[in-house]
Amino acid sequence: MAHWLYKSEPASWSWEQQKAAGDKGTEWTGVRNYLARNNMRAMQIGDKGFFYHSNDGLEIVGIVEVAALSHPDSTARGDPKWDCVDIRAVMDMPKPVTLKDVKANPTLAKMSLVTSMRLSVQPVTDDEWAEVCRMGGLDNPPR
Repeated sequence: MAHWLYKSEPASWSWEQQKAAGDKGTEWTGVRNYLARNNMRAMQIGDKGFFYHSNDGLEIVGIVEVAALSHPDSTARGDPKWDCVDIRAVMDMPKPVTLKDVKANPTLAKMSLVTSMRLSVQPVTDDEWAEVCRMGGLDNPPR
């Protein structure tokens, strides 16, 4: 299984809204970057990811999982080049992990959140996943 990070501005789509979507989850729409789209095309059902509040908060606040494979983005107005996946909330991060804390951790120096700040859907390595989960107070993170 792979791991990912999904960025969302809480004023547009918050962690609370994601949790309220329930087990069905929601489409992760509106991504208009080819690398982020390709990341979604590589996802598998059950892949886990971090839910990150960008701009306001700047912190990882929850864990999600892929609930539906890549499919046409319903907000793309028929443009076949844009896809999305569906994600559902799995759990809150017991202690939100701030961008400041991620940047201060040498183990995470190469994490996409540090090196590719603007990318809205990012890969997360297994080691990065384990370290961020540890920082967030998850001794036994979902895999």
